[in-house]
Amino acid sequence: MDSTPSPSSSSPFELVSSALARYIPRGGRAAPAGPADAPDDRADAPDDRAVGRRVPEDAADGPQDQILGAINVDTELRITRCNLDAPVFAGVEAVPGSPFVDLLPAGDVPTVTRRLRQVLETGEAHVARIQRLRRRDGSELVVSLSILPAAVPQDGLTVSVIAMATRLHLYAAETAIGTSLDIGETAQSLAESLLAWGDVAAVDLDFAVWTGEGVIEQGRGRIRLRRAALVPDRAWPEGYVTPGHDLPGDASRLLAQAVRRGDTPQAIVMPDREAVERVLGTPRVMRALVPGDRSAGVACIPLVLDGAPPVVLGVAEVWRRADVPFRDSELFDLQELVARTAHHVDLARQHQREHTQVLALQRRLLPRTGGDTVEIASVYQPATPDSAGVGGDWVNSFPLPDGRTALVVGDVVGHGLGAAATMGQLSMEARALLSAGLAPDEVLEHLDETVTMLDDSESGLAAGYSALGSTCCIALYDPVGHHVTLSSAGHLPPVLVSPEGHAGPLAIRPHPGLGAEFALREPFHVHTFDAPPGSLLALYTDGLVEDPAVPIDEGIDRLAGAVSAVHPWDTLQQAARRVVATLAPARQRDDVTLLLARMIGYRKEDTATWRLPARYDAPGRARALVSALLRRWRTRDDTRENVLLLVSELVTNAVRFATGPVTVRLIRSGHGLLCEVGDTGNGRPRLNRGGLLDDGGRGLHVVHGLTSRWGVRWTDTGKVVWAEVGR
Repeated sequence: MDSTPSPSSSSPFELVSSALARYIPRGGRAAPAGPADAPDDRADAPDDRAVGRRVPEDAADGPQDQILGAINVDTELRITRCNLDAPVFAGVEAVPGSPFVDLLPAGDVPTVTRRLRQVLETGEAHVARIQRLRRRDGSELVVSLSILPAAVPQDGLTVSVIAMATRLHLYAAETAIGTSLDIGETAQSLAESLLAWGDVAAVDLDFAVWTGEGVIEQGRGRIRLRRAALVPDRAWPEGYVTPGHDLPGDASRLLAQAVRRGDTPQAIVMPDREAVERVLGTPRVMRALVPGDRSAGVACIPLVLDGAPPVVLGVAEVWRRADVPFRDSELFDLQELVARTAHHVDLARQHQREHTQVLALQRRLLPRTGGDTVEIASVYQPATPDSAGVGGDWVNSFPLPDGRTALVVGDVVGHGLGAAATMGQLSMEARALLSAGLAPDEVLEHLDETVTMLDDSESGLAAGYSALGSTCCIALYDPVGHHVTLSSAGHLPPVLVSPEGHAGPLAIRPHPGLGAEFALREPFHVHTFDAPPGSLLALYTDGLVEDPAVPIDEGIDRLAGAVSAVHPWDTLQQAARRVVATLAPARQRDDVTLLLARMIGYRKEDTATWRLPARYDAPGRARALVSALLRRWRTRDDTRENVLLLVSELVTNAVRFATGPVTVRLIRSGHGLLCEVGDTGNGRPRLNRGGLLDDGGRGLHVVHGLTSRWGVRWTDTGKVVWAEVGR
């Protein structure tokens, strides 16, 4: 060790060392304590022998109150001087000329190096980082590490270290463990904190806890533990259970039985190899649970959730060498730490359950198929759980009964179950209304009313959640006319790529989001644009294109460029993933959603449209035109007869109850024939229960009997009655 400098020096290292000089003389032994300095019998007094550290006997017999040390490093982060003479630092080899990072566990090197260089560059101290230092015997010492800049930058840095006293460590551990709602990170933080009492620490959780389910019944035959965390990070023996893997069934059962004595969970200690073998039994269980030959003793502490009866969430294990047995005071501290943090594990479990439910709902809303006339691909990439969980993005695509395809994308305000519930309600409502034949602007009007109702303090969602300002965009693709009808409520404009490769956002008028104040409300605009076969339409949410550093228009232009690079022969799903990988921000703060739709449409030879005057002879003319077409299509005789009768009834009803011209359209698809008859009437045909002699509604009964399904959709000029007949 380097000699202690004069107290008159002014560098941080010399100031810290001068403070040490009053207590620790050169040579590494603590000065004899006077009567006023005599250590007491507190359970939290640090004792390196008790925590599995290799300490000289004469040093261990002396006072253990000195916990402060100092290390000086140059601008290359190499040690120049050090003062770690306190016995608590025995085994920490800070050799002048060696890199400071040699004192650190491998996994901590990048983070600490970044902090050191940051202090060098900014001159601002980094204070009180909980850190582990490696000892020469492979064990580790938990310290509070502070990085102090020198008065002259060329003099480098001073790193002060304070060996963590037990009570201080308990406080630091509890505050560190409660910072994440991810169950894996929570378990990892607990394991890292437990490492201060041993050489290896592991946390095994009930599988139901790991998956977010509630642990209610814990029968002996249903025990299943999964390793959630393990420290330190090193190469483990073959057969040893590492994080993410289930413990063997007999190992899970033995651990669960060991910590449950009757109805009371309690900590147990197996002090040596003989006791471990006696409890664990088989070589297979020994390989799975014992981390190595040096670790022979173990303390198993249950993670208990208070209740009647108490519920065991899992087991924490602390392993150490057999020659350093656990003291009663240490077991008390271990139980206190685990008890303080068990509720954090349960909070993470609840968050995991909520996250899983929301994500399952999100996945279920993703499009499954686009039908015969449009190819669909979608990507949903949730934000990380630590950024407040899965959000309210939703995307859907489904064929409508009349042959069109609906493309819907929305972004509900907020995250979690409140946003998920609203998202599911709006998605299902939009699908039902579109399937009932409503136009996109009419559907948005209903969704606007729904969001307003959900925000009502009496009839809406509770817990202060508000969906006001949510956005939605609805597009309907007509595969016969090759055009798209679109309405938007505050959503970013879709991007359209022409068959020639020209790409750009659609020029749609902006509109407030759903649930806007009454004074801001205005009719939803309907935009219609051509989408010939080969066109590519991209609908998305703002998480894909938003970047605080650039304007939103630039993000949309980047999306247009990425989508225009999609080749017509590319697999659309792979192309969608490639676009998201290119555009999604590295630090994702919001959900990312993308829907790509490649328009295919119907061939001209598979459709036919006629406009007939609303006269008495219209049904006959329609039958003649349809009959000739069905012969060209080589339709079966029974199908042709059914279609002719169907067209005759629909045209007759149109002439009888409406005015203006009648439009007849026939579409041949892979699974049947779609017949459409449009008129200028606004009445809704209904299937009534009429008597045998009641002629009213007879046509609809015929239609109902001949078709696999039928319905009505509304247009700007009237309505269209459609019906499908199997081929």
